[in-house]
Amino acid sequence: MSKAATVKEAVKETLVGSTEPEQYSVQTKARFNRYAVKDPATGELYLGPEQFIDAIAPPHEDYHKIKREQYSILFHVADRTNKGKLSLADWGYFENILSKPDAEYEIAFRLFDVDRLGTVKYEDFRNLYELNKSPDTIPFDWDCEWAKLYIGGKAKRHSMNYQQFSQMLRGLQGERVRQAFQRFDANGDGFIEPEEFATIIQQTAKHKLSDHLLENLHTLCNISQGSKVSYANVRAFLNMINEMDLVELIVRRACSKSKDGRITRAEFLNQAAKITRFSLFTPMEADILFHFASLDEPSGRLGLRDFTKVLDATWRRRDEEEDARPVGAKSTGQNFLGQALESAYNFGLGSIAGAFGAFMVYPIDLVKTRMQNQRGADPGQRLYNNSIDCFRKVIRNEGFRGLYSGVLPQLVGVAPEKAIKLTVNDLVRNWFTDKQGQIWWGSEVFAGGAAGGCQVVFTNPLEIVKIRLQVQGEVAKSVEGAPKRSAIWIVRNLGLVGLYKGASACLLRDVPFSAIYFPTYSHLKRDVFGESQTKKLGVVQLLTAGAIAGMPAAYLTTPCDVIKTRLQVEARKGDTAYTGLRHAAKTIWKEEGFRAFFKGGPARIFRSSPQFGFTLAAYELLQTTIPFPGGKGEAKGVSGVAEAVSTLKEKAVDSPFYRSRNALKILLDLDEHFGRTPLGPNSQGWKALPGWMGTKTA
Repeated sequence: MSKAATVKEAVKETLVGSTEPEQYSVQTKARFNRYAVKDPATGELYLGPEQFIDAIAPPHEDYHKIKREQYSILFHVADRTNKGKLSLADWGYFENILSKPDAEYEIAFRLFDVDRLGTVKYEDFRNLYELNKSPDTIPFDWDCEWAKLYIGGKAKRHSMNYQQFSQMLRGLQGERVRQAFQRFDANGDGFIEPEEFATIIQQTAKHKLSDHLLENLHTLCNISQGSKVSYANVRAFLNMINEMDLVELIVRRACSKSKDGRITRAEFLNQAAKITRFSLFTPMEADILFHFASLDEPSGRLGLRDFTKVLDATWRRRDEEEDARPVGAKSTGQNFLGQALESAYNFGLGSIAGAFGAFMVYPIDLVKTRMQNQRGADPGQRLYNNSIDCFRKVIRNEGFRGLYSGVLPQLVGVAPEKAIKLTVNDLVRNWFTDKQGQIWWGSEVFAGGAAGGCQVVFTNPLEIVKIRLQVQGEVAKSVEGAPKRSAIWIVRNLGLVGLYKGASACLLRDVPFSAIYFPTYSHLKRDVFGESQTKKLGVVQLLTAGAIAGMPAAYLTTPCDVIKTRLQVEARKGDTAYTGLRHAAKTIWKEEGFRAFFKGGPARIFRSSPQFGFTLAAYELLQTTIPFPGGKGEAKGVSGVAEAVSTLKEKAVDSPFYRSRNALKILLDLDEHFGRTPLGPNSQGWKALPGWMGTKTA
C-alpha cells in the first residue's frame, strides 16, 4: 500500500471510526434485521437503498409534503465505503449520528463531504446542488457577496469544516429568499406581487408549512393597506415560521393563563416579553401570526385550534382528511352505528355511576323524606326530633336494612333521569352558544330549567314509589298490623294517573334545581377552577365544583320538595289529605308555619352534594377502567399545537424516522427537489451518478 493511500485510510479511520467489532443496542440490531436482505453470494445481511428507506421511513408514517423516496438521499451518508449496500456496522454508524443533538447538520455535512476527509469543497457542494435542484428553481447567484464571505471569491475558493458549513447552511435559505425577492422586484421599489411572494415561499419553505398557510400566502398583503408585499413583510414572515417552536411555547402558556383559552395579539406579545430576555417578535411578526390564524374565523381572540392551522405543518383541512381516508374506512352507516354504540356506552356508564352515587347517599335521602313527612307543630307529636335522631331510630327500629327501604326504584330511576337531564341541558346550551363559545347567563338558566322539566316524565313515577316505600317502616311502627307493600303493589294500586300525583310539585322542584345547578356548576369550573380549552380539570376539582353547585340548588328548592313529598305520600289516618299544590302549601303554612317548608333542608344538602361527587368520581373511574373499544380518547388525541409538538419530540427519541425527517428538512431548505435524483442499486457514491460535473462549475 502506498504512503498516500495509507494516509488516506488513516484520515478515514479518524473520521468514521475503526473497523473493530462494535457493540450495538438491541433496538439497532432489531431494526437492521427487520429490513435487511441476504446477499446470495456471501449469505450476509445488508440494506440496499430500498430497504434503507423502509428502515428510516416506514410506509405508515405521515410524510405530508415530503416524498418518501426523497429519504434515499440519506443513503449516501450511511454508505461510508460507497458499496451500494449497508452492513450492520454501517447502520449502527448511521443511527449513532442520528442520536447526536446536532444530527440534522452533521448528516448534511457528511452528505456534501464527498471525499469523506472532514471538509466540504465548494465544487462538490455546488455540483450536488445543481444535480438536485428543480428545473424551475429560481436561480441562485453563487458569486454574490454573501457567498464570498463563506467560501471566498472565484480566485480563492476554500473548503469549509463542519462548524463553518453548518453556519453557512443556516443562513442560506434567507439569502435565497433575498435574491428571489430582488429578482421579482424588477423596478427596485421594494415591493412584489402577492403571487410572487407565494412562489418564493413555495420553493424555499413549502416542506415546513401547513396547507392552511400555503393556500393563503397571497393574503399576506392584507396586513397592510396596500395590495403588494414588502421585503419587511417577507422577512417578518420568515422569522415567524423559523421560530415556530418558540411561538408554540408562547401561545401555549398564554392560552393556559386565559380564562376562556383564547388570547389577543397584545397578550401574545406580553407573554413573549416574559419568556424571552428581549422583545424577540416585532409587531409585524405578531400581526402576521394572528392574520393567518384568524382567516377562517376573524376574531380578536384566538385559541389553540386557530394557531394549530398555522404552526403544525401536518394540519389538513377537514374535507381533505375525509377524502384521504384509507381504504376500509367507515361508511356513513357505519359511522352512525359507531356513534349510536358510543352513545349507548356513555349512557351505560352514566347509569352505573348515577346508581352508585344514589346508593351511597340513599340513607341520607331516606332521613330527608322521613323528616319532610313528619307533621304537627307540637314537639310531642313528632316522631323524630332531628335528622340524627331519625337516623338512630330507623336503625334501632328497622335495622340497617331500613336505611335502604325503597332503594331499588331509586336505582332504576337514576339512568333515565341523568341521561335526560344532561342531554337536554347540553342540547339547549349548544343552541344558545355563539361561535366564540360564549353564552348569556339567562340562556344558561333556561337550559338548566328545560333539563329539569324533561326529567320529571321519568322521575315522578319512580319517586312516588320510592317515597312510599321509605315511609313504610314508620307506618308499621305507629300502626299495628299495617301490611308491608311491594313496589309492584304500589304501582298497580296507583295506576298511571296516580304515578304522576304531585308531578306539578316535582316540576316546581326540578326546574329551579337544574336552573340553579347547571349554570353554577359551569361557572365554578370556568371562573373558580380555571377550566379552559387548554386546561382540563382533575377529578377532585370536578367533584368539588359539583358538590358546591349542589348546595344552593338543593337548599333553595327544599320548599318545593316538601310539598312534593306531602302530595306523594299516602295520607295516614288523622292526617290532612292534600288536594293539590296550592292547598298543600296553604295548609303547611297554616298548621306548621314557615319553617316547615325547610324540613330536611340540611339532609338535602348532605345528600345532593356527595351524590354528585360520587357520581362524577365513578364516571371518571369507569371511563378510565372500561374505555370505549376503538375510541379516540380525547385526552390522548393530538388536537392542539402543544400536544402535536410534544408527541413529535417524544417519538424522536425512539425512532430514527423523526431525526431523519428533520435532517431532510434542512436539505430541502436548499431546494425542495433534493433527494429526487434516483439512486441505482449499485451506486458508487455521488461521483458515479449521472450528471456529476466534477469541477467544471468552479
